[in-house]
Amino acid sequence: MSAITAEQVAHLANLARIDLSPEEITNLTIDLGQIVDSVAKVQEVATADVPATSHPMPLTNVFREDVVVPSLSVEQALSGAPARAGDKFRVPAILDEE
Repeated sequence: MSAITAEQVAHLANLARIDLSPEEITNLTIDLGQIVDSVAKVQEVATADVPATSHPMPLTNVFREDVVVPSLSVEQALSGAPARAGDKFRVPAILDEE
């Protein structure tokens, strides 16, 4: 079991200005203890001969090539717009800004 205590969890919650019930503190103490124990297990096997990786399997780029293709003209794109402002879509304001 890790050395995480309920007092430490309560102190951290206070620093973060999070109001936790006693039950939440107990649950978080257990959860954080398990996280600390898991990290300790990983550190046991992470030796100098094991290279650091971000993923267990090698990643490859699955994106298609970026190819320029013909696109809509401004008039075509705005042809179905309910309102427009020059070459742009006109949308209702959503903020109380003037």
